[in-house]
Amino acid sequence: MINSKDEIEKKLKELTLTQRQQSITHLNKILSLIPEEYSNLINEADKYKRIPKEYLLSAILFSVSTSIGLTFYIDALGYKNYGNLFYIIVGSRGDTKSEALKIATNHLKLEDDNTFDNYNNLVNEYNSDTDKEPQRKQILIQNATIESAHKTHYENPNSIGIYIDEIYTLVEKMSNSNSRDGVEWRTFLLQGYNNDYVDVGRKSVKSFRIKKTYPTLLGGIQNEFVPRLFANGNLESGFIDRQLFTPKLTENNKLIRGKMSEQIISEFTSSAKNILEYKKQSEQKEEPIKRFEIILTEAAQERLFTYTQELIDERVKLLPILKAYNAKMQISVHKLSLVLHMMKISKDMDFTKPLEAETVELAILVNEYFLNNFKIILEENFQKASNEPSLDEIIKKAIKNNANQTSVIDITGVSKGTVSKHWKKIKEEMETGNWKLATNIKNTIN
Repeated sequence: MINSKDEIEKKLKELTLTQRQQSITHLNKILSLIPEEYSNLINEADKYKRIPKEYLLSAILFSVSTSIGLTFYIDALGYKNYGNLFYIIVGSRGDTKSEALKIATNHLKLEDDNTFDNYNNLVNEYNSDTDKEPQRKQILIQNATIESAHKTHYENPNSIGIYIDEIYTLVEKMSNSNSRDGVEWRTFLLQGYNNDYVDVGRKSVKSFRIKKTYPTLLGGIQNEFVPRLFANGNLESGFIDRQLFTPKLTENNKLIRGKMSEQIISEFTSSAKNILEYKKQSEQKEEPIKRFEIILTEAAQERLFTYTQELIDERVKLLPILKAYNAKMQISVHKLSLVLHMMKISKDMDFTKPLEAETVELAILVNEYFLNNFKIILEENFQKASNEPSLDEIIKKAIKNNANQTSVIDITGVSKGTVSKHWKKIKEEMETGNWKLATNIKNTIN
């Protein structure tokens, strides 16, 4: 709700900005409001490694989300929410996506290195007749089958970070209805976002049950593969609505001598590890309290309430794709509030501090930033610059009018093999209703 002249002027200014300009404005404000140990690292990496600030911000949010685990939660508006979120970084080859992921997760990788060495030592000393089989402690997983991911999460019930440099391979699996691994991956992520249980019972392995899941996701994808991310059930299932997208927004073309400050890296690592240490402590058998509620102030509760109502009011005006995304924003603002609160207290790690209204305001800003990024993804990947119909649209019209493939070949000049391949695909999509996908997306952004 707009209540002042300043807010009206601010809203009018926003309306004159492009989607990218709005996201950059949001990004700069976010960096000015998060703790220095995080923003300094982002600025330092931009200066010396030319890593886009937006990429490292998302990677840091993933790192913090993964470190929190089920150890901390908030209870607001009648719902208990944890900090697990899914992040996808979008760019071209050479955009330093991978380096952003490495910097933000390096302390988690080193922790996994140490626990793997300990696990190997236990395995070498293990006697199957007298000893309990060793379990590997692990934070991040890569290149795992769904069976392996389930098992790893069962052995590490507090959280599991799914960290994939190029997420396209996983997307291809999830888009293939004949891939049991892919279908189960998508189900796991859909259920895990809401921290639902997973019960595994297979002939090949001993059955087990994860009573409350906590997967986080960080992956990179190249621009040309984004449309496939939306295809074959990923949009309809709700997988897309759960993603926080980060397109490339900034670029530093100035090469500079020198390297990143060790002190700045150390300050970030120290704060990030403080969060992780609390999760590790809660995992100890002798620890009586496994989970801690972060209390919200009355003002924070009220701001969450009013913002959620604003989202609900806005939702009725939206077309399907943004309407579905809006519904998940009502959840992600809770999750982001917790993540940002933990970042704020990570230096001294006093988790008795309440979550305040200004942190909710920051979470709202981050939530709206990711919404705007999502609109950029839609606009730049699905809006056609030309009004000329595509080959797929011509084929669809031909099928509707009972024309044959020869007619399409004559009209377009496209080879018989290409037309035949597209014809089969479009016919299947029309029969299953998937053809509505592209139309809905274009209608949403126009």
